[in-house]
Amino acid sequence: MKKVTSGEFLVIIGICGGTASGKTTFTKKLLTEVNPSFIVHMEHDFYYFNRKNLPDFLKKIRNFDHPESLDNELFVNHIKALQKNESIHQPIYDFTTDSRKEETTLIRPKPIILVEGILIFSIEELRKICDIKVYIDTSDDIRLARRVLRDTKERGRSVDSVIHQYLEAVRPMHNQFVAPSKHHADLIISGNTENYIGIDLLVTKINAHIRHLKREHWKQKIAKSKGKS
Repeated sequence: MKKVTSGEFLVIIGICGGTASGKTTFTKKLLTEVNPSFIVHMEHDFYYFNRKNLPDFLKKIRNFDHPESLDNELFVNHIKALQKNESIHQPIYDFTTDSRKEETTLIRPKPIILVEGILIFSIEELRKICDIKVYIDTSDDIRLARRVLRDTKERGRSVDSVIHQYLEAVRPMHNQFVAPSKHHADLIISGNTENYIGIDLLVTKINAHIRHLKREHWKQKIAKSKGKS
C-alpha cells in the first residue's frame, strides 16, 4: 500500500478481462458492498481517443481494443494525481459517436481506487500501479453474445457491424493483448456466471483496509488531542 499526503493509506485494485467479460457488472456489485466514501471507480474506457484521432491502422477497422486506442498517458497521470490526494476532471466518452464529450466528471481522491479496463494488465505502467490485480475470465462465446446484446441495445449498432468488428479487431486484439495479460493477475475469477465468492473475497480485503484506515484516523485524532493538552 502507498502512503498519500493526507496521511491515509492508498490501495489500488485492478479489474481486467476481455470485452463483455462481466468486469463492469462485477465492479458494480463490488461497489454496492463497500462504503462509497472510501472508494473511487476509474474506467479505462473513458480515456479512448476520438475516432478521428486514432492511428490510421486502427481507424480503418474501428479497432478500439489496441493499447494505442487509449490515452494511457492521461489515465496514468490521473491515477497518480489521485495518489497525491488531488482531484481530477475525468473525460466522458460517448460510444454512440466514438468521441469524448465536452463536459468532464470531477473525481475526488479516496483511499481505495478501483481501476477497470480490458487492457490495464497489458500496459506495464498501469499494471505496476495496481496493488491487487483481478482478471475476469469468460468464455469467448459468452463474451460475443453479451457484446452483441450490449452494442445493439446501448450503442445503436447493427448485429452485422458488431460481429464484423469482433472478427476483424476485437478477437485478434484479445488474443494478442488481453488474454496473455491474465498471467499477471493475483486472482482469476470466472465471469461465465455471477461470482459471489470472488466479490466476497475482495469485499473482505477492502473492508479490512477500511477498518485499518479508521483505526489510523482515530490514532491521529488521539495523538493530536494529547499534543494540545
